[in-house]
Amino acid sequence: MSIWDKLATAFKGGSMRTARGRQFGGEEAYDSPKRSDAPVDDALPFTAGMIMLGAKMAKADGVVIKDEVRAFKRAFKVSDAEMRDAARVFKRAQQDVTGYETCAEQLVTVFKGDRKVLEYILEGLFHIAKVDEMLHPREEKYLRQVAKHLGFTDAEFALMRARHIVGPERNPYEVLGVKSSVSDEELKSQYHRLIANSQPQECVARGLPKEFVVIATAKLAVIKEAYEVIARKRNFS
Repeated sequence: MSIWDKLATAFKGGSMRTARGRQFGGEEAYDSPKRSDAPVDDALPFTAGMIMLGAKMAKADGVVIKDEVRAFKRAFKVSDAEMRDAARVFKRAQQDVTGYETCAEQLVTVFKGDRKVLEYILEGLFHIAKVDEMLHPREEKYLRQVAKHLGFTDAEFALMRARHIVGPERNPYEVLGVKSSVSDEELKSQYHRLIANSQPQECVARGLPKEFVVIATAKLAVIKEAYEVIARKRNFS
């Protein structure tokens, strides 16, 4: 059964109960009794959280900027067959009265504050928002608010935002999280640290759906591009 089949099944009752025993789309998230040896499925709550927060982005905008369902499909390379279930879940999430604040806070609880997984979720929302090659100011405001509820600082949000600016406005130093006055050695050290923390296989190792490898892959490409731009200007490799 694919992740989309699981989500469609989980949402049939009107709310989404994950394999971690948590509920999305309600007033609370809570533990349900489970065997101590029961496998933990991070893929389901991760994907559900991504879809619910992505679906609520249209509501937060106040206007329909684009078809968020189609944006989700394009951003994460979901097949036509799988998209039927994904769209059903997406549309149900759009109709849900639960606010994005509650969804974000539930995700923090579900993943016990795992900042890496929460970062993947926020990065994924950026992918949905910019799929039409622009980041609308209302979308950016929404993403900033979600980031705060996920526990990220303004500085951490700015670093993520820098990676998702499209075109010549992207500042390579901001992408790498350094100032333009940074020394060559400090720049190289930061670059290698970012590369080590942005490997696509880590996404799979954490049990996240294969569709979301696109998040880490895109992040890695932007980091490499930013470093190459600076390296050419400074005449080193």
